[in-house]
Amino acid sequence: MKKHVFLVLMLFFVFTACNRDDLQNTTADIEITQQDPLSAKQINEKINETIRTKGRFSWKESSDHFVWSAIFQGNKIASIGFGSSFDRSLTPDSKSIEAEILKVIEQYEGKSDRMVLSSDPYLNQMDVVIEKQQTLIALRKMKNIRYVEPADYRYFENERKISGTAKSSSSSSGCGFESTALSTSDYTTVTPNAKAPWSFSKHNIINAWSYSTGAGVTIGVIDSGVSSEQSLLGSSFNNGLSSGRSISKNGVYVDSVWPWSSGYDGSADKCGHGTSMASAMAAPRNNMGQPVGVAYNANLVTYRAASNVVLDGYHEQNGVKIAFTELGNNNNVKIISMSMGHIFSVGKIEDGVKYAYSKGKLIFCAGGTSTSFTNFVGVIFPAWMSETQAVTGVKENTSNQKCDVCHSGSEIDFTYQMERASGNNIPVLSYYNGQTDYVGGSSVATASTAGIAALVWSKNPSWTRDQVLNKMRQSATYYPSPNSDYGYGNINVLQAVQ
Repeated sequence: MKKHVFLVLMLFFVFTACNRDDLQNTTADIEITQQDPLSAKQINEKINETIRTKGRFSWKESSDHFVWSAIFQGNKIASIGFGSSFDRSLTPDSKSIEAEILKVIEQYEGKSDRMVLSSDPYLNQMDVVIEKQQTLIALRKMKNIRYVEPADYRYFENERKISGTAKSSSSSSGCGFESTALSTSDYTTVTPNAKAPWSFSKHNIINAWSYSTGAGVTIGVIDSGVSSEQSLLGSSFNNGLSSGRSISKNGVYVDSVWPWSSGYDGSADKCGHGTSMASAMAAPRNNMGQPVGVAYNANLVTYRAASNVVLDGYHEQNGVKIAFTELGNNNNVKIISMSMGHIFSVGKIEDGVKYAYSKGKLIFCAGGTSTSFTNFVGVIFPAWMSETQAVTGVKENTSNQKCDVCHSGSEIDFTYQMERASGNNIPVLSYYNGQTDYVGGSSVATASTAGIAALVWSKNPSWTRDQVLNKMRQSATYYPSPNSDYGYGNINVLQAVQ
């Protein structure tokens, strides 16, 4: 009997010992595996899968290894949001928190002169260089950390490499310098000799001009800049019936693939998209036979914050963040319009949007325009944020039929008719003097809606942001019960300014 018990005990210890060895070996394997970063292909596949299954991807909800892999594949640059608030002025100990973060990084990475790329003067946000996964794990465990995420992971560039497509085409980047002769059916000539786009009659904008032209209101435009070759958005900004207003052009974009490069490349548009957006919202009511904008007497403060509409690199995301904070600090600006975005959130841009919103700005962002590999995405970032008004484009005479390349979803607040039955879009000023073009998508819908907001605010200069917004809602198709995919729908601008 004793012999049998001994044998059973021996077998038990052997069995459990083997199991312990297996567990230890498995743990070791995991540790070894996690020393190697995922490939860009693996990262993109996981992002795409998450968006398809959950509707949205977030770095915050991703594992340490996944986030570190993306940081590693993105020039080893991490963006860190810290403190109890996005606003540095509301965090008295922001400097000590920052020092604590750097101490942790130094503990794992070693001392380096190139540890910090930037430290934002207005936001509790900084960009740092980290190489080791242990550093990321330690940072994410800190109580004062709001987020740690890749600062230069180029999802779209990697997607193009994976799919074997050429570098960003004009259709996917929103760029183009084309000049197109306008069909006479796509505009109405108004005094003194300006072309009012077909969409203006659909939204009752021309009649609304009897009550408001946008005078006294300043719109901030975050985009690819404004063409220096288009004088109607420059020296002739007060041509025709436009008068007493100003356009200010700024550049906060560094044109380099290297995150540590510095030096802005100026305010001039090198893409064409920003020029079209500025035209749609505020081109002068000119005497030169060119298209007029919605708020033809509004002021503009434009920012070249990115090279195109896809915010896919360190300098583009940084430029947009800077533009939001600077416009937030500009007391003359009431409205901000941005027709650019990303398919997932970017912490530093989110902080910038919240900062501008906290300063009372009314913010409009594009709901999204499809590229060949993002047509599975709903409303894009930052349009889905509660601090922004998301706008998308719909087809002529509809309020719930999105344009062929436009996104829709529950986060949409307003729509704008920008696609004709013929397929033509909105006439705008071209990149060059004396030339015209068409522009479409949720981009022009957003810019036009920002112009509408300027008309409403100009008519009621003492109003708050919320009062302007409520008037726009009350004048739209689906008020008081917004549509599940198209928000309040199309705005009757005459009703909004009466």
